[in-house]
Amino acid sequence: MRSTPRFLQGVYPFVGKGIDAPVAVDAALSYTVPLGVVTQTVYFRGGNTTDELVYVVLTRDGTPMRYFPIGAKSDVHVPLRVVEDLDAGTVVELLVGAPEGVSGAIVVDLGLVEV
Repeated sequence: MRSTPRFLQGVYPFVGKGIDAPVAVDAALSYTVPLGVVTQTVYFRGGNTTDELVYVVLTRDGTPMRYFPIGAKSDVHVPLRVVEDLDAGTVVELLVGAPEGVSGAIVVDLGLVEV
């Protein structure tokens, strides 16, 4: 079986709209599973430049799938251990939630594998 790694990664500025109102920060943090393959999440790493707790939420077709809190000027690494398959056509996206008006940057790296 051949597999192909995929990554949603980079450094992205954001402005919080409220801790309960996560927002998309960049189109590069969205991925659509190609036809004919199944994709699995492998790990998430993230960092936060602000003095506040923020979080990244991984959504599947617009519905929250996993939440990753990132402390003030801190980071997180979560191995996901292939919890579930993402079928062809599924759209996954990373959104950021932060207190209203908080601005800074997140560093994210979501590892996926197409099988």
